This record gives sequence, structure tokens and C-alpha cells, in this order.
Amino acid sequence: MALPQQYLPLLSAEQYLDLERLSEMRHEYLDGLMYAMAGESPDHSTICFNLTGVTHGQLRDRNCRGFSPNMKVRTGVADLYAYPDLMILCGEPRFHDEHGDVLLNPTVIFEVLSPSAEKYDRGEKSIRYRTQIEGLQDYVLVSQDKARIEHYHRDADGTWIEKEVNGLERELMLVSIECQIPLAEIYRNTKVTA
Repeated sequence: MALPQQYLPLLSAEQYLDLERLSEMRHEYLDGLMYAMAGESPDHSTICFNLTGVTHGQLRDRNCRGFSPNMKVRTGVADLYAYPDLMILCGEPRFHDEHGDVLLNPTVIFEVLSPSAEKYDRGEKSIRYRTQIEGLQDYVLVSQDKARIEHYHRDADGTWIEKEVNGLERELMLVSIECQIPLAEIYRNTKVTA
């Protein structure tokens, strides 16, 4: 996430959406400010592509589907609009409005960590996703520098449980969407070797 656009007054969520829908660049929205999205490294892009490939094949015959990084998500109180690297939804989608470009009920959100956004993805964004998106079952943070995944899973009683999966020989099991995700496949064709 880049610095907010210089000295703009706070925007309402609807003002943000009006501007964003006309913009050629992508921006996220947090508490009244728009943030320009930074570009991504080749490994970041490859990891996103690999995640899509690994999950798509396993979800093909189920009532689940993925959404690319061009689909926005909104937290419950509309103080955050973001572009996750990959979202998976099981069931019927609910959208913010008739434009159908802001998803409200993802089941799983993946974020591939980059140096410029890592603190934000682990901090404020993580908290808002996990506390303000009612149907979210899994929040997955994927390192782009080493074979490491941080997985937050919502337990049956609503408690979030965190675990790490490390090493190319390991795999992440997402029970909510019944997917097994080998880390070797996530990091295929990247600089990550261990």
C-alpha cells in the first residue's frame, strides 16, 4: 500500500467507489483515504497465479468459485475496501450494490505478502477482515520470499486459530473449502527454494 493521495479530504465510501470505478489505477480505501496499489514483483504474480491454479482444480465440481485480484471486498462497516490477491466463495455471492464489483461474503481470502504491504496485511487489514466479514472462514498470508504460510481459521465457536506451515514439502489444508494446497505448487517457478 502506498501513501495516501496527497492532502485529499476524507472521502465517503460512496465517493471512493465513484472515483475507483472511473480510475485506470486500483486503489484501496481505509477510513476515508484512498491508497494507490503498488505494482507486484514477478514472484508475487506467479504465486497468485499458482494459488488460483491449485484451488481451481479442486473446486471445479463444487458450489465454490474464485475471484481475481480485480474484485474488491468490503468489511462490514464499509471502512475498508480492498483488493485481495485471491478470494474464494462457497455459496451465493452477495455484492455491495448492482455494480457487482464489491464482494461481501468471501469464504477464504489469500494475501501474498510484499515488503510494502506486509505490516498492513498482517495488522489492520487482518483485524478488519476477521472481525467484520461475517462468513469469512480462512485468512491466508503467503510469504513471497520463503516457503511460509500463516493461516487464520475461524473455529466453530467463532474463535480464530492461527498456525504456520513452513517448507516446500508441506501442504495447507483448508477444511472450509476442502482444498489441499501443497507449498511446492504455490512456489513453483519462483525464487523460493526452501
